[in-house]
Amino acid sequence: MRADSPFHACPLPELDPDRRGQAVPLLTENMTQDKDAPLREDIRLLGRLLGDTVRDQQGAAAFELIERIRQNSVRFRRDDDIAARRELEDILDALSREQTIQVVRAFSYFSHLANIAEDQHHIRRSRAHLIAGSAPRAGSLAHALTEAFADEATDAAGLVEFFDAALISPVLTAHPTEVQRKSILNCETVIARLLDERDRMQLTPEEAEANLEALRRAVLTLWQTRMLRTAKLSVIDEVNNGLSYFDTTFLHELPRLYAGLEDRLAAAAPALGAPELAAFLQVGSWIGGDRDGNPYVTAEVLERALAMHAAVALGHYLDELHVLGSQLSLGLGLVSASEALLALAARSPDHSPHRSGEPYRRAISGIYARLAATYRHLLGSAPARHAVAEAEPYAGAAALAEDLDVLHRSLVANGSGALARGRLRHLRRAVKVFGFHLAPLDLRQNSDVHERVVAELLELARPGTAYSSHDEAGRCALLLEELATARPLASPHVRYSDETEGELAIFRAARRAHLRYGAEAIRNCIISKTDDVSDLLELAVLLKEAGLLRPLEHALDVNLVPLFETIGDLEQAAGVMERLFALPIYRGLLAARGHAQEVMLGYSDSNKDGGFLTSGWALYKAEGELVEVFARHGVRLRLFHGRGGSVGRGGGPSYQAILAQPEGAVQGQIRLTEQGEVIGAKYGNPEVGRRNLEVLVAATLETSLRPAGAAPTPPAFLEAMQQLSDAAFAAYRGLVYETEGFEQYFWESTVIAEIAGLNIGSRPASRKKGTRIEDLRAIPWVFSWSQCRLMLPGWFGFGSAVQAFLAARPGDGLALLQRMVREWSFFATLLSNMDMVLAKSDLAIASRYAALVKDAALREAIFGRIRAELQTTVEALLAITGQAGLLDGNPLLKRSIRNRFPYLDPLNHVQVELLRRHREQAADGSVDERIRNGIHLSINGIAAGLRNSG
Repeated sequence: MRADSPFHACPLPELDPDRRGQAVPLLTENMTQDKDAPLREDIRLLGRLLGDTVRDQQGAAAFELIERIRQNSVRFRRDDDIAARRELEDILDALSREQTIQVVRAFSYFSHLANIAEDQHHIRRSRAHLIAGSAPRAGSLAHALTEAFADEATDAAGLVEFFDAALISPVLTAHPTEVQRKSILNCETVIARLLDERDRMQLTPEEAEANLEALRRAVLTLWQTRMLRTAKLSVIDEVNNGLSYFDTTFLHELPRLYAGLEDRLAAAAPALGAPELAAFLQVGSWIGGDRDGNPYVTAEVLERALAMHAAVALGHYLDELHVLGSQLSLGLGLVSASEALLALAARSPDHSPHRSGEPYRRAISGIYARLAATYRHLLGSAPARHAVAEAEPYAGAAALAEDLDVLHRSLVANGSGALARGRLRHLRRAVKVFGFHLAPLDLRQNSDVHERVVAELLELARPGTAYSSHDEAGRCALLLEELATARPLASPHVRYSDETEGELAIFRAARRAHLRYGAEAIRNCIISKTDDVSDLLELAVLLKEAGLLRPLEHALDVNLVPLFETIGDLEQAAGVMERLFALPIYRGLLAARGHAQEVMLGYSDSNKDGGFLTSGWALYKAEGELVEVFARHGVRLRLFHGRGGSVGRGGGPSYQAILAQPEGAVQGQIRLTEQGEVIGAKYGNPEVGRRNLEVLVAATLETSLRPAGAAPTPPAFLEAMQQLSDAAFAAYRGLVYETEGFEQYFWESTVIAEIAGLNIGSRPASRKKGTRIEDLRAIPWVFSWSQCRLMLPGWFGFGSAVQAFLAARPGDGLALLQRMVREWSFFATLLSNMDMVLAKSDLAIASRYAALVKDAALREAIFGRIRAELQTTVEALLAITGQAGLLDGNPLLKRSIRNRFPYLDPLNHVQVELLRRHREQAADGSVDERIRNGIHLSINGIAAGLRNSG
């Protein structure tokens, strides 16, 4: 199973006092008949170590209490034992504050440790398939290349050309659903490494004992590390967290992925020689550049984030060069060197007599010295390891890459090609992918902010302009007039509002970043809440003020990216782009960007706006319409998918999601956000990270190379989908936005108020003060429904929609829907994701949260509607798919979810009780910090257990 699936199949750990500290036996012949046996052994081992830790740290009484809770929860869930349920409730209701904290922590760590074991098992199974020589699995590069070569029209040379024009980019964002502290993640990394060591190595008894002791220490460290942050994250903290994945995964695994792909192409077509692909796969970031609703992202923060990026990239290159210098100890007389290499060595400031006959080492010393000087020049400080002497800094990453290419060419030309394929190969690739900037940093701001800034600039420059009072045509006329001249609007002699000064400072900082780190450092400016052409032209005017758009040169240094978010915006997206492309000035600017235009689509807000089904359908239609508009105007389309981690925010397996795109919507180029806890799940482990990067490449390749002119989607499918969407939209809007008291119900029946106070991100939970659903960010909206186990954003409205559709078409309606799920990948993916969400929902648990609503009539009215809709939705899904039960088509995932519930139920029960006590105290004007702390711990634990927070 992929790491972007919400669960992996496995049981959860037991606290077994009878096997305290025993080592896991090596794989036996019997175990080989059961591929999940090693996973169960890993989980039992970690569970025993956790049990030992609890008993040693908290005492035998605490251990026994936790075991009683676990056993009763398992009995109730697996055997439907009502007596066990009553005993469980009695135990949990009687917990003291101190016991509550112990229980929450213990059950949270059950899930944490199980997650680690699951990821390791994923690696184990992937390796087993490779060792056994199994047929390539869907989602792997081997499978994608096999599919590509099966088409006689595709050859290896054609694939090299494909990658020359491709761009595949996961983009890290700092949305606050990553509830784990980095300290916790560091502990888990150590545990994962030790498990991996046990799996791959034949340990001696002494080594096995040392490994077990190290695991025991790591679990103890985990237990003794605070789960919660004591202070709210700053933007720079978020930047640091994001950068940790580059050190762990991207800087190492991306070069390996490129090398593997190049070797496969070379093997398929020896005439190609040793192809070196363009840097088509890159990791981007929003962290430090996303200002939409985050007042803490300033020009100063942006510049600091960019410097931190550069420090990581340059630090990595310096470390690799240091090791490479020790490895390439080749001596003249034993090996020849090219004239270019000898010249590079001669320019080196390294004059040590010990390296006089070692030109490669001398050359590397010179490269190191120049890179260390670059580090000082760009960052204002010296690297940790000094160079042998002073040298001139590099003007840019291309110059560094050329020096490394000199090393490569000399080695290949003089019989040392094998040496060129090691560390040097990976370093050369890293420099070409990461440059001096590490990752392109996107800028994003809301269109309303741009409008206010432009209006102020125009009014002070040309009093009486009254920009905001004009209609769309009038606004565009004013903006086009400004874009036709190089004259700036802003004056250094005028004091503008703080908002305007701040926005201008951001763009000026972006211009300085281009000069310092290269144009790749900031490539995209994204406009949230785009609803017409003027939104893009406003941004263009602001870019002109900073010199990032130069009218006289017809030059545009960044991409202007509209973000269409709401259902209405998605419906208007194609029309907006049609009108934009009709503007000669804009087409001239687009020519400077290679006649390519990026468009971002918002999954989260469209879902919150119109519900799961309507959001998915609106996105699909918008993509198809955009494909037609772009083809008509001869512009290359690149879609940027703003997906979240949960199904309610566009999440789900990436492979199926990309394959389900409309024909022509990918075209070898795709960007998509990686948000919150998904970043850790996908990229926290290097091997899992490489697999997930490979999935993106494989899916993009397969989708882009699908035979053109495939049979179009039958009109009957499209008509049926529109009818379903209309009915689902009415049901969803009717509940969320048109039911009196729903806002009160939501705030009282979920942990939204407590989530708003949790230190899980730098950005506020709502865009404005107040409790309006319209102002609430999509992330805490989905997060809250996940915590209470309703997952409402991932399914509500589907049951009503199918019910209405079948009533209108009693004869053939169901048969048509069944045909749609068999023959239309879009509809099949939609239902598959909903199947996962429904399987994680639990009405019994949700009813306990509903009981927190004080108004009994309101509680019953709204929860009754939710309960009825859930039941109708499950029935509809099963009828369409032909399954007897949820997830029948995915038994491993079904078993995983069933096994997780006994460990989540106590956390939910405790959370409800803590919420009740906390709110009662708050009503009396007093707050017990221990109770508040317990609530936050339970939020963390449930999020870990679900592996999907928002």
